[in-house]
Amino acid sequence: MNQPTPAPTPAEAPSTAPKAPAATGSGEPLLDVDDLHVEFHDRLTGTVVHAVNGLSYRLHAGETLAILGESGSGKSVAAQAVMGILDSPPARVTRGAIRFRGTDLLTLPDREHRRLRGDSIAMVFQDALSALNPVHRVGDQIAEMFEVHRGMSRKQARARAVELMDRVRIPSARARAGHYPHEFSGGMRQRVMIAMALALEPDVLIADEPTTALDVTVQAQIMRLLADLQREMRMGLVLITHDLGVVARVADNALVMYAGSVVERAPVRDLYHRPAHPYTRGLLASVPRLDRGAAPLRPIQGSPPNPAALPDGCAFAPRCPLARDLCRHTRPVLAPPRPGPAAPAAPSRTPGTPGAPATAGSPTGRQAACHFAEETAP
Repeated sequence: MNQPTPAPTPAEAPSTAPKAPAATGSGEPLLDVDDLHVEFHDRLTGTVVHAVNGLSYRLHAGETLAILGESGSGKSVAAQAVMGILDSPPARVTRGAIRFRGTDLLTLPDREHRRLRGDSIAMVFQDALSALNPVHRVGDQIAEMFEVHRGMSRKQARARAVELMDRVRIPSARARAGHYPHEFSGGMRQRVMIAMALALEPDVLIADEPTTALDVTVQAQIMRLLADLQREMRMGLVLITHDLGVVARVADNALVMYAGSVVERAPVRDLYHRPAHPYTRGLLASVPRLDRGAAPLRPIQGSPPNPAALPDGCAFAPRCPLARDLCRHTRPVLAPPRPGPAAPAAPSRTPGTPGAPATAGSPTGRQAACHFAEETAP
């Protein structure tokens, strides 16, 4: 049975995954998402759902950026926009830019965008059983990537597929390549999905809830595998999740989304030690922690707003214990909170090992969309 990963205590919370020694924050970003807006239009009712509202982030080589939030916060829709796989209509990007190595993907012809998918930017979906074709052997599905994108013969492509399955640590890869998706466990299917995503050695990998429905032991194995492959290939990794325990162990920086907007961004260490938005504090308080013992969890009261009828002020105000009249009428902007005490330094570790200090990454510093962020940060 799947269980939430306990969030580390402030003293334990690591801030990074294994990283290559080189700095990640210098030079041109691999992926630059700027003021992205995505809407869904219901033709029958005329309703407009504002799914993503002004999302911005930068991702460099070797960096892991976590995007956090409840279901319906816009995380997966934003990832689909980057991949160019939104269902259009009803979905459409209404504003913003998505630049890969400086080229705006939103201005590319469909044929060129398709060429980049899988080759330069790849995605691991949360439901591997649905993402894999049930009537084709997994080895053939992986091999197809090499046949279509690399022009390999069927024999060459099949050999590469077996190599990849071995690389993602699927036992007896040559024999298992001839099996169908339903013959694999959930964890093994997710490894097959990772093998397919990494087949063409992309520069950017987007992992959308890659450990959903897996037990905690398999979750740890999958995240370790992703971290090892990222270090080996120097990929930029966007990790979409609601699991704060996973984020603490693998990410450099994090964005917290609520009702389609970013409410906080920070290096992961700061996010855990000094959350600057009431929603972030609520998320941290609502998951198990090793230092709380059997103390009851403190869930966030209420429900997220209807994205088709967002309030004029702060979208979190109806659920926020700090909300005042200003919050209900004026929407806060994402800005640095007032300076607070520095987060405790992580112990010095060898680069490329779990918990190694974060290299320079983006976004730099902390930002929160809260009128009273200085009262929230401890």
